[in-house]
This record gives sequence, structure tokens and C-alpha cells, in this order.
Amino acid sequence: MTSTKWLICVIASIGFAFDIYELLMLPLIAKPALQELSQPRIEAEIKEAVAAGLPEGKTQADIETEIKNRWKPGQENYVSWVRTLFFVPAIFGGIFGLLGGYLTDRLGRRFVLTYSILLYAVSACAAGYAQSLEVLLFFRCLVFIGVCVEFVAAVAWLAELFPDPKQRQRVLGYTQAFSSVGGFLVSFVAHLIAGNAEHLWEIYGGHSAWRYTLISGLIPAIPLIVIRPFLPESPVWQKKKDEGTLRRPRFGELFSPALGRTTILTTIVFATSYAFAFGALQQLPQIMRDHAGIVEQADEIVAEKQAEAAANPEIKLPPLPVLKANAQDELVAGVQLWQEVGGLIGRFILAFLAVLIISRRKLLAVFIIPAALFVPAFFYWISTQLENPDSVDMIKYGVFLAGILIVGQFSFWGNYIPLVFPVHLRGTGEGFAANIGGRVLGTAAAWFALTLDGSEKLNLNLAQAGAIVVAIYAVIGVILTFVLPEPESLVEED
Repeated sequence: MTSTKWLICVIASIGFAFDIYELLMLPLIAKPALQELSQPRIEAEIKEAVAAGLPEGKTQADIETEIKNRWKPGQENYVSWVRTLFFVPAIFGGIFGLLGGYLTDRLGRRFVLTYSILLYAVSACAAGYAQSLEVLLFFRCLVFIGVCVEFVAAVAWLAELFPDPKQRQRVLGYTQAFSSVGGFLVSFVAHLIAGNAEHLWEIYGGHSAWRYTLISGLIPAIPLIVIRPFLPESPVWQKKKDEGTLRRPRFGELFSPALGRTTILTTIVFATSYAFAFGALQQLPQIMRDHAGIVEQADEIVAEKQAEAAANPEIKLPPLPVLKANAQDELVAGVQLWQEVGGLIGRFILAFLAVLIISRRKLLAVFIIPAALFVPAFFYWISTQLENPDSVDMIKYGVFLAGILIVGQFSFWGNYIPLVFPVHLRGTGEGFAANIGGRVLGTAAAWFALTLDGSEKLNLNLAQAGAIVVAIYAVIGVILTFVLPEPESLVEED
């Protein structure tokens, strides 16, 4: 390991951490952002309804209540927009991530890495200044595109910079483990911001914690943008390009007799890993916001701040709804921290086991089988504890274990995929499996869970919906794990 290789590992670790930092913002900010940005729409709907004339037997107050209720959690408009914010960026990320994989094979790993980071750093900051739901959605799409492209390019880059198999497994395992540091950091930063939002600069005359959390995404990108362009290109890719032997990547090759089975199975099982996270784990902040224990603790925080402000006239507090929303943000981020610590441990366990367990099927089974048994049961149990204020601590412990089992799977794919696609197709193959599988099919679990939650006929809460959706994906993932191709049976060009 030279000093340059150590620097590469450090920068790759920061890059993976920043990817997850960006993605895990949405579960933390979705509800307060939607509640604030929906106000102009609510007012416009009320005006339009009043101008059209009041229905017989209804007062203006009745109309206002009816329209406001549609934007409450679990109701029609709220569910529709939360579902959109989770799924539409994932679709765009999947499509453009697939294109990014192709460009990685055509233009080089380093070039694509640099510009993908620049894209999602600027977009994350701009999202914090969104004044409408459409603008927030637009910038979240750009963030997803940047993250999806960056992941594909980074994994191919690292796999080719470290040709020794054991060293490569360690590098891919331990650098990806820092993804969970990103999750831990975003939870910690959101917790810190929510507790001190009133002391930060005004944005549109307010101090909404969710805006500062989004803007904070620009900070970790700075060292990446400055240093990454000066790091070496993949020697394997560069050599083939210089010699004129680099074959042009073609999507059709992914479904050739030699690679078709690998592409399809990898894509589907990758999707099930993401479904654990998006169908259940990433819905936890929304679930916990209305938990009796969180509501009680938020009221206590608000009362303390109001008492402090009463004793010190120089302290200016935001309006009560914003103050309470910030307090809930702080508490929910605290619960999220347990998930991220568990995820960090899970990634390090994967990195350690990746060298010891030769069979890739057995390595994935260590995580996916316990996750398939525990996660659906755990989220169903949460659905029975929403009115129990004393259950918050037990939920934290459960989330910690879920983080180990689910997030450890993500590092598996970064280790596995570079081994099953040849150099000229490595970015394209990764792009298809990670983006069509993980970002589109896997993230669809969020859409399914939120749709079930919004169904009046089924009368399910979000925790129950997540448990059902994850259970279905888990059965598919466990079965297909046992037929996943072993890399040793495939030809590696490098």
C-alpha cells in the first residue's frame, strides 16, 4: 500500500459516506418539508373552492378542514407526494445511473466520478432553498442521478486499482463500510441542526431545520471535488484504451448467453436488498414522528425552549408549529442514529467475512436470511407499539440489529458485482444491476408500502405496510440467493 493508494482509499471512503449522507436525508426531512411546502397549495385550493361556491350545507370552515385533512400524514395528498419524493428520484437515478455506467466504460472512471460528485453536491444545496414541492422534487432527482452514477464509477475504479483479489476484497469492503458513517453523520447533523435551528441564518424568513439539513450536503463534497481529479485513472481501463483493445460496451451483451443469467439474478437479488431499506427501514422516521413517546418528548423540549425564551428576551423562537417540528426532527434523528451505528457494524462485519468466506452465496446468506426473518416481524411489532410511550428504547435496539442485517448486504454488492462482469462491461453491468435492480425495483418497495398505508380499504399503518412489502421481497431474495452465480465460475478479464 503506497501513500497514493492510501489516499485513494480515504477519498473513496469519503465518497461512499457522502453518497449515503445524501440519500438518507429524505426520510429525515420528508414530513416537515412536505408540511411547509404544501401550505401555498392548501391556501390556493381553499381559495379556488370558495370562489367556486360553497356546496349546500357546508361552511367555509368545513371546506378548509376538508382540504387541510387531505394533506395530513396517511391521507391522499400527503401519501401521494411522499411516495413521489421517494420513488421518482429513484427512477431518474436508475435510468441515468445506467447511462452513467455506460459512460464510465466509455469515458473513464475518474472523469465520471468527478462530475457526478459535483452534480449532487450543488443539487443538495439548492434543494434546501426550494419554495415548492416541484422544485424540491427536481433537485432530489439530480441528487439521485449523481449518487447513482458515482457509486457505479467508484466501485469499478477501486476494483481495478487493486488487482490482488484479497486486497481488493478488503479495500472494497472497508471503504464501503464508510457509507454507514455517512448515514451516522446525516442523523447526527440533522439531530444537531434541529436542536439549534433557531440560531442559524434565516431562509425565507424562517428557521426550518429540514432546509439546513439539505444544505449541509454541500460540505463533505468539497474535499472530493478538490482532490479526486488528481487521483490516477483505473490502470486496467487506461491500458486497454491506450492499446486500442477496449471493446465498446453494449447493453445487449448483458443478456448474452454468457452473462444473461448473471445479469438477471444479480439485478433481482440486488433489488431485494434495497427493498429491506426502502420498504421498511427508511420509513421509520415517518413512523416514529407520530409515536406517543416521541410526541411526549417533543412537547417537553418545546416547553424547555419556551421557558428559556421567557427568561431571556433576547432569544427569538420560531412559530410553535416549526418549533415542535424541529423538536420531533431532533428526536427522530436520534432514533435513526441507532440504525446507522448498526449499519456501520454490519458493513465492517461484511468486510471481515468477505475474505474468510469463499462462497459469495454463503456470504450473502449470513445477512439476508436473518434479515428476512427479523425485519418483517420487527416492523409488525412496531405497529402495535405506536401508542406505547415506553417502547422507544426497544425500537432503538431493534433498529440497531436491523441496520446490521440490512446495510451489511449493501457492501456485499460492491464486492460481488465487479467480479462477475468483464472490464469493458464492468460499469455497464454494475449500472444495470445497481440502478435498475436497486434504485428502481428495490426502491419500488417504498412506493408499495406507502400505497398500502394510504389505502382506506386495507386500513393499515405504515409499519404494517412495510412489514408486508418487505416479507414478499425477502422470500424472493432468499430463494434466489442459493442460485446466484459464484464469481469463480465466471471468467475475469483482469
